Amino acid sequence: MNEHKIGDLTLRLSEPVQQDVSWIGQQELLQQILACWTTVTEDDLPLSPRLVGKPGMGKTTLAQAAGKELGRPVYIVQCTMDTRPEDLLVTPVLSEKGHISYHASPLVTAMLEGGVAILDEANRMPEKSWASLAPLLDHRRYVESVIAGVRIPADERFRCCVTMNDDASTYEVPEYMVSRIQPLIALEFPDQDEEREILRYNVDFAPADLLDMTTNFLQEAHRYNLNYSTRDGINIMRYALKLNHARETDVKEAFRIAMEQILGPGADRFEERAAGLFFPGNLKDLSELLQRDPKRDEP
Repeated sequence: MNEHKIGDLTLRLSEPVQQDVSWIGQQELLQQILACWTTVTEDDLPLSPRLVGKPGMGKTTLAQAAGKELGRPVYIVQCTMDTRPEDLLVTPVLSEKGHISYHASPLVTAMLEGGVAILDEANRMPEKSWASLAPLLDHRRYVESVIAGVRIPADERFRCCVTMNDDASTYEVPEYMVSRIQPLIALEFPDQDEEREILRYNVDFAPADLLDMTTNFLQEAHRYNLNYSTRDGINIMRYALKLNHARETDVKEAFRIAMEQILGPGADRFEERAAGLFFPGNLKDLSELLQRDPKRDEP
């Protein structure tokens, strides 16, 4: 494990993400992130954009691909409603012999190593955790660890971006932080050719008919603005292929089974789902409720 000394304090560093990723389609989004991280003069500072979109749209993959394009190590912090300031910065660890060692978070490691930090699903964090990042994401470019009793400056090569799901978040992001995570880069549903290429890249062993079925299904769902993501399509294809292999199920039938088990019964009833008239579960749809004879339920 690598270490870094700040004064008398020794920090044990986190390991970067080793996963090799590629970003397919919407190259403009990749260029926007790289533009945010560009400095045009010696006194200029990089921006820390926030990537916003529905779950499963590839926000984290996009940020990783941007870090790869920059040629810097990438570190990911998975944010939750329980994320504390020390989780974001420095955590003390007590050994069996009673010795305390200080472990730098992926974020602090990226700061020290001049890497790229991704705050994933950051709108899950409480305000106290956001507040610990305020000096890092403005012109000061440092954090202060109360637990370690040290101020940690960021390397000039350090870059950061934030991902947020476009859904109901646990906490509101404080206004003073919103101004620090700019600009907003919105991820929209990919077009048909892009989505087919993404599916093909992730499940390159899938036959063409399954690839076409999944692409057409997702594109129709996007037309109704349903929250079916490309990630859902990848899972449907992989499960359908497993059903086809393990049970020798016809590909079309395997697709139908996989679609309903992953997205719920009636997932292909787009219009009803979009109108809120279909409820997966014991009650199949609203029409069943409306057509029920109340006398039938009387004792």
